[in-house]
Amino acid sequence: MRLEIEARPEMTEERIKQQWRELGFFSEVDNEKRVWTLTGSRAGLLYFPDLLLGYVADPQNASDGATKRYGPYGSLEVMTWPDAGFNGNAIRGSLVALTHLAELIEVKLASAEPGSPIRIRAEFAPDSRYTLVLDVRADGFDPASADRERLGPPTSVPAKEKQ
Repeated sequence: MRLEIEARPEMTEERIKQQWRELGFFSEVDNEKRVWTLTGSRAGLLYFPDLLLGYVADPQNASDGATKRYGPYGSLEVMTWPDAGFNGNAIRGSLVALTHLAELIEVKLASAEPGSPIRIRAEFAPDSRYTLVLDVRADGFDPASADRERLGPPTSVPAKEKQ
């Protein structure tokens, strides 16, 4: 699978890794399988509901069509839109729907076990052509290690960065 948005030339591998770690999870979209996958430990994936709630709380995102990009490539896009859903470009919905998605993810992650992916579509956007998958990994998982195409084989988070 190829990332659709390449890293900016000024981005070093270390900076890319740092940005994945700051985000807390790795994100990618597979347009062939119609799946958004967020990969991280349970603690790392819990940054996503926080990201959604931060997006909702920002008055600049109140109007339909507002967007914000996340991650080192800017490939994770959240969009304010009347109809909730996932597509090849964005995770979208009204502010109420995005709040619901954040709450839904928090509930599902509360009992999540590493190795048991969580699939979200029907509860958020039953008519969506894409599905959101939370790929739950063990504690200490380094989200930068999931960026295999750009950064190489999986690793663990260096001890000093786990704090």
